[in-house]
Order: sequence, then C-alpha cells, then structure tokens
Amino acid sequence: MSINVCNDRSMASITSLPSGVSGSSLVLISTVTASSSATIEFTSGIDSTYKEYIFKFIDIHPATDQKDFTFNLSADTGSNYNVTKTSSMFGATHTEDDATTNLFYDTNGDLAQSTSFQPIHRDIGNGNDESLAGTLHLFDPSNTTFVKHYIASLHGYQFSNQAIILNTAGYGNTTSAVDAVQFKFSSGNIDSGTIKMYGVV
Repeated sequence: MSINVCNDRSMASITSLPSGVSGSSLVLISTVTASSSATIEFTSGIDSTYKEYIFKFIDIHPATDQKDFTFNLSADTGSNYNVTKTSSMFGATHTEDDATTNLFYDTNGDLAQSTSFQPIHRDIGNGNDESLAGTLHLFDPSNTTFVKHYIASLHGYQFSNQAIILNTAGYGNTTSAVDAVQFKFSSGNIDSGTIKMYGVV
C-alpha cells in the first residue's frame, strides 16, 4: 500500500482509511490503587481476549528508600509467581545539578533463566516527591506455542536526586498460558500509586 502526500489543502483531508487498515485502541480492564500495599496483583482479566496487555504505572511511591520496582508472572492464577525469565536492561541518567550523565547497560537488572522477580526500575527514592511512572507491555500471554515477551519503559526520581529511565525487555520462558501478574518493591510496601491494566484491541 502506498500513501500519497498532497500539498493542495483542498485535497488534504482524510475521511476514511483504505480497506484492511485499522487503528488500535485500549480497553481499560482493571485499576488498582496502592495504600501501604505489600503487592499489587492482577489475577483476573488476563486471558485470550487480547493479544497484548499494557500496564500503566502512575506515581508509584515506595515506603522504603532506594528499592527496586519488580514484577513476576504466574501460570496458575497467582498461586505461584515463578515463571522462568531471561531479559536485558539499559538506561540513562541525569543529575539535578547537571554534573553527571550516564548511558549504561545494567547487569544487576537482567535475568538469565531465573524465576526471580524482574526489576523494571531500580533504586527509587521514598522522599515525599519521589516516584516512578511508565508502562509494561505483555504480549500474547495465553499463547501455548511461544514464550511470553515483555517490554517495559519506566522513568523514576531516584534516591540520589536524578532522573533515570530504564528500559527492560525479556521473555517468560514458558509455553503455558500466563494468567496473573504481581508487582512489588524489592523490600517494603508500595506506599501509594496507581496501576491500570489495559487490553489492546
């Protein structure tokens, strides 16, 4: 399919898309708001209805300083969060005083055939104005042929007064259907914040 660009304003309006071209939309499935919560779990709504699920993190604030924000997957509706995962993580930082910038690969954030919780942000501060925000994409979790891919991009106000973006990608190395996800900090509670789960049409 080709798209022609026209500079004639009288012809520049698009009133319809060609046959077979469609957009995507998000369907809000669930919203959970933390209040000194040890974990946030999504144990329903993750099924074959959608091929992609998106989790949006809004002002996630830890109770304990300098802790990692993590997640894990379940193939038994949340009885166990122990799916084997392999992943990579990289990021960039910039301090408030403009003294330091850094682009790096984070070997402490990646996993290699591990059932541990996957960090998706690290060392978040618990100051009154410190928090994180971002998204996690989980692809085709009900598929019983392929592994379960995930991609996360989160920004946080770190304990050392710097902006840090971390990008994490990996796969749950299972052909079983994944039907639940749990989020938590590496230590201490989720003091406040909201997580929304969407299905992608």
